[in-house]
Amino acid sequence: MKPSVIREMSTNELRERLDEEKKQLDKLKLNHSVSPLENPIKIKIYRKTVARIKTELRKRVIEESKKEISR
Repeated sequence: MKPSVIREMSTNELRERLDEEKKQLDKLKLNHSVSPLENPIKIKIYRKTVARIKTELRKRVIEESKKEISR
């Protein structure tokens, strides 16, 4: 998922998507430990997507706290 798409999503959508991506990542890791995946790079892609979503969520929390402080 591209960062531009992540930025356009609402905070609630991001939280839901984060849960889905984490579940999928855990599932891939488990499957890979049992029998090797055809494309193990998928694990890397999901891990990066989770990190991007977490980064965007954290950025929004920081922006909210800055707005509250400046009031």
